Amino acid sequence: MTAARRLALFDLDHTLLPLDSDYQWAEFMARTGRIGDPEAALRRNDELMAQYNRGELTAEQAAQFMLGILAAHAPHELALWHEQYMREVIRPAIQTRAIDLVREHLEAGDLCAVVTATNTFVTAPIARAFGIPHLIGTEPEYANGRYTGRIAGTPSFKEGKVTRVKQWLADMGMSMSDFSTSFFYSDSTNDVPLLEQVTRPIAANPSPSLRAIAQKQGWQVLDLFDHVQDAKS
Repeated sequence: MTAARRLALFDLDHTLLPLDSDYQWAEFMARTGRIGDPEAALRRNDELMAQYNRGELTAEQAAQFMLGILAAHAPHELALWHEQYMREVIRPAIQTRAIDLVREHLEAGDLCAVVTATNTFVTAPIARAFGIPHLIGTEPEYANGRYTGRIAGTPSFKEGKVTRVKQWLADMGMSMSDFSTSFFYSDSTNDVPLLEQVTRPIAANPSPSLRAIAQKQGWQVLDLFDHVQDAKS
């Protein structure tokens, strides 16, 4: 395969979307009565978001709760509910400026991928809605017709994003050095390891802590949204 001239990588939550799709999926499932104890689930959801914002959340902690939601239901039910979630939560949140940013890279012929910590069950339809052909996300283990609640392989989180991107490129016979320019758009300090790997790190709608790092490092800052949901630090 011939390498594309440029590589464009996009975080998803609070980067292309003004919300956190993982957090909102759990909230949607609780709000619609599809989690055993909705109030307890909402409290746990808030706790995990706070840990993530502080940079203290592990992939295993997130998986225990988020992938546990998948394991509790049959895949055909989850698919139906996800369609409702896309219709009620995600599609109304997709904004023109984010679509235009992605389109600019696609029309330039850049190799584009979403690189997100959120699991691929939640994010695959969202990546398709943006027209992004490749998705690198945390893979939920699937066996005997059900999600198991466990992570398959390396989670796409913190340093794991670097590992997964390099694996993805290697599978296509490429490496980061094959690209004259590589972009990564992210809002979070959790993504500093991958931001440091590209030639054009861009702090998109950054948290206050990432904004400070970007200013110190001379990285571009891009504010796509006037407001983002779910508090960030």
